[in-house]
Amino acid sequence: MSTANTQFPVLYQFVSDFLEFSQLLFVLVVIIAALIVVYLYLSDITQTKQAIRRNYPVIGRFRYLFEHMGEFFRQYFFAQDREELPFNRAQRSWVYRAAKKVDSTIAFGSTRPLNQAGDIIFLNCLFPTLTEDATPTNAVTIGQGYARQPYTSSSIFHISGMSFGAISIPAITALANGAKKAGIWMNTGEGSVSPYHLRSGCDLVFQIGTAKYGVGKPDKTLDEEKLLRIAKLEQVKMFEIKMSQGAKPGKGGILPKEKVTKVIAEVRHIPEGQDSISPNGHVEIQCIDNLLDMIVRIRELTGKPVGFKVVIGDSEWIDDLMQAIHRRGPSHAPDFITIDSADGGTGAAPQSLMDYVGLPIKRSLPLMVDKLIEYDLRDRIKIIVSGKLINPSEVAWAICMGADFITSARGFMFALGCIQALQCNKNTCPTGITTHNKDLQRGLDPTDKAERVYNYATQLQYEVGVIAHSCGVKEARSLTRKHANIINAHGLPEPMEVQFPTPTMRADLITSSKEP
Repeated sequence: MSTANTQFPVLYQFVSDFLEFSQLLFVLVVIIAALIVVYLYLSDITQTKQAIRRNYPVIGRFRYLFEHMGEFFRQYFFAQDREELPFNRAQRSWVYRAAKKVDSTIAFGSTRPLNQAGDIIFLNCLFPTLTEDATPTNAVTIGQGYARQPYTSSSIFHISGMSFGAISIPAITALANGAKKAGIWMNTGEGSVSPYHLRSGCDLVFQIGTAKYGVGKPDKTLDEEKLLRIAKLEQVKMFEIKMSQGAKPGKGGILPKEKVTKVIAEVRHIPEGQDSISPNGHVEIQCIDNLLDMIVRIRELTGKPVGFKVVIGDSEWIDDLMQAIHRRGPSHAPDFITIDSADGGTGAAPQSLMDYVGLPIKRSLPLMVDKLIEYDLRDRIKIIVSGKLINPSEVAWAICMGADFITSARGFMFALGCIQALQCNKNTCPTGITTHNKDLQRGLDPTDKAERVYNYATQLQYEVGVIAHSCGVKEARSLTRKHANIINAHGLPEPMEVQFPTPTMRADLITSSKEP
């Protein structure tokens, strides 16, 4: 026996036993692994649903793993800065830097091609506005003279509708607290208002969806008593009737049962643990007059501004709407119209609707603004616009085109830390934003993320101001169509006023205004 064995018999025995156990454990693991491989092999070659697994048993399974993991990693290793959809790396990176309040400058030239049809170029002035001559952004009042409690905001950028249920409690908390600090409003989305919205003290726009969560009866009609209880909340500043939304124009909201937790069921007044599918339209709103009646009804009950949200497709109804307002009088007009782009959003939706139905915002926004000008209703009805407008240039474009306010959902999700994993319609969001899995929510610190929401909102509005000053105006809302060019089909810049000339008022309205 060696000296070591004599001096440390206990240690020697422990090491010897450990090695024997490790050998046995390794053999056991190998046997189990082999049995699993055999089971998978037999399973794959006998199933008939997936050709890859049948032709390439066991190893064919990696194809599905790689396909799933590709959603997470392609943006980091394979995609160029400007080639991803729905948002490319350059767009996301600017939001990340703004939210973290780090340097957002770049060097060595732009990676953005300057010959892509539809892209915007702003026209800098020979004599830009000096810092000491710049003025704060003009405030805009919604519902002035028609709502008992009109709403005024000087901020141009706000949080679009993201329903409680579609996004998590930590995400709602961070967004609401960040909105309060930034002085911007937060749209509740169709999922009603929760305690987590209210604790922050931020301004809220209460969205009334087709299911009327929080303000509806079992038959999906409006419950006036519930509506009045919501209206008494001081934080609720406006009401928005959702006619359609960008992710799924023509279809109602989809909240899978995995996301219908006890607290969400209580807020929405729906059964817990069951799929919550909204109707694809309001049961009381089947024509233009129904819509105007509902707007007047809600405004008279609540005393607050009321508008509606829509994805524009067929546009003949816009003329019908404008004519009905003139026939009934300006008190029957919506106080605002929210135009949503038809290129998707955070919600779950059929791909056929998300990809192919509705007009994109670059067409629908100028269409609606021009109709309001044509019918002399531009001052009466304010325009709110949403749809992939997450960077300063996109927001400045919308202002040039005539928007009063811009809202964003996915921009603020990036501020919360979204990595565009495309898991919003599932309960598996890796950043805790759109999941109710407590383990995944743990990564989202509401205190830290609220600060990022604030930073993002303020930095974006600041840089829109920088664009405005370079164009020679003193504040962002002074930007007009003359301050920008749009790349045409030949890859050349063309004045925005040429592609979208400002219309004139209808002759019959001019004549009637001159009559005694």
